[in-house]
Amino acid sequence: MTTELILHHYSTSPFSEKVRLILGSKKLAWKSVMIPPIMPKPDVVALTGGYRKTPFLQVGADIYCDSALICDVLEHVQPEPTLYPPHLKGVCRVFAQWADTTLFWAAMAYNLQPKGAAHMFAEAPPEAAKAFSDDRKAMTGGMTRLRPADATSAYRSYLRRIAHMVEEHDFLFGMEPCVADYAAYHPLWYTRTRVPVVADILSITPAVLEWMDRMDALGYGSLEKFSAGDAITVASKAEPMPAGSNLLLDSAFQDDHGIALGSRVSITAEMFGLEPTEGDLIAATRTHYTLRRTDPRAGMVHVHFPRIGYVLKKVENT
Repeated sequence: MTTELILHHYSTSPFSEKVRLILGSKKLAWKSVMIPPIMPKPDVVALTGGYRKTPFLQVGADIYCDSALICDVLEHVQPEPTLYPPHLKGVCRVFAQWADTTLFWAAMAYNLQPKGAAHMFAEAPPEAAKAFSDDRKAMTGGMTRLRPADATSAYRSYLRRIAHMVEEHDFLFGMEPCVADYAAYHPLWYTRTRVPVVADILSITPAVLEWMDRMDALGYGSLEKFSAGDAITVASKAEPMPAGSNLLLDSAFQDDHGIALGSRVSITAEMFGLEPTEGDLIAATRTHYTLRRTDPRAGMVHVHFPRIGYVLKKVENT
């Protein structure tokens, strides 16, 4: 069984930064596959079957979607330093979920205000800005987005709350980072590095900037550049790990939908990145779903999703 880690990402993806720093903190070796930031993404879809959010993690013919699930996989591969301190397991996961959603969307609405967007595309042709905007509109569907003024107010408040935490100790919940730190860091990293023209909002909380420096110092671990074609070849030559013995710890079937294992199903994100992935349901546990699907290029793969944040539906025969 291979445990070679292949991360599919792009350099300016905030959720990818979250995972890259976790790889660094755990001093893991990994292969880096750069993917396009917008559609089309034929090499991505060959492996995921439809899921197009960034990043995703590949281990042989197993594909792990969503950074929250990737965190669980990396914790299993390398338990130390832990993402989930025993005395903080509940609170750090709850905080991380808030940071990956509420904080993230406030930060991104602030980051992509007209001044920030203009800076991002200052050296790109006009069609590049339009293509990016159209792509993200398609991903959000009918999701309500904060207006820049409202996002500014919320973001400023959230930064003060984070500052109160890191004024007490080096990281959010103590002297070592946990999953909450990585989830809170990446939208702020985007402000600081991608849209510095609006990053003055961070200066109101010097303790946050010092915490960000400590996070940045974790690095990315040991990475090796790898091509998308080679990653697809790896999948095509590997056998997916059997359901129940993959890099996710739970295996017991938990049926909350009245959908039997073996059924043809689709899995779609609740809010963002609404492209469905279709396949045969081979696992539905307390924490995750697994679909088996076959692609002409990648062969048989198992695609894994967290339960939280995703919608499972049975595909009716037509």
